[in-house]
Amino acid sequence: MRILIALFVISINLVAQEYKTVIDEKYNEPMLIGVVDKAQLASPDFSYWFEPEYEEYEVDTMELKQIDGLLDDKEITIVMGTWCGDSHREVPRFFKILKYLGVSSEYVKMIAVDRNKKGLNNEVEGLEIELVPTFIFYSDQKEIGRIVESPTKTLEVDLANILHE
Repeated sequence: MRILIALFVISINLVAQEYKTVIDEKYNEPMLIGVVDKAQLASPDFSYWFEPEYEEYEVDTMELKQIDGLLDDKEITIVMGTWCGDSHREVPRFFKILKYLGVSSEYVKMIAVDRNKKGLNNEVEGLEIELVPTFIFYSDQKEIGRIVESPTKTLEVDLANILHE
């Protein structure tokens, strides 16, 4: 019985991390498609843009003090493109903000899409994705707001505005 439970848990985790790396025909560079996590962005194919932006970004800690604890019961879906300049800038910054806030990765789902905004297995179907990155925030499985392509002010200010609505 324990073996069956272990196999079930492993199979769920494998499905949850289903992605592939393909070659972007426009620039002949690797591109992720599917459900990914920060570890894939730290791989050599993508770390050249992820790591410097993550390390150099200075989180606006004063702005985040007003949302302390407001993300505790929220889920976040990030739809991004490893080929997209806006994703190169905003996704590492967002992960640094999440780290500062102590948000567990179990509440964050990241979907890498191709240039047509398609994932590997219809992961973005129904999300109405037009531009990437798109950060979608949920409370009790209902969307409460999103940041599309780039923040209106800053990620911290836009996040605070979403959480205070």
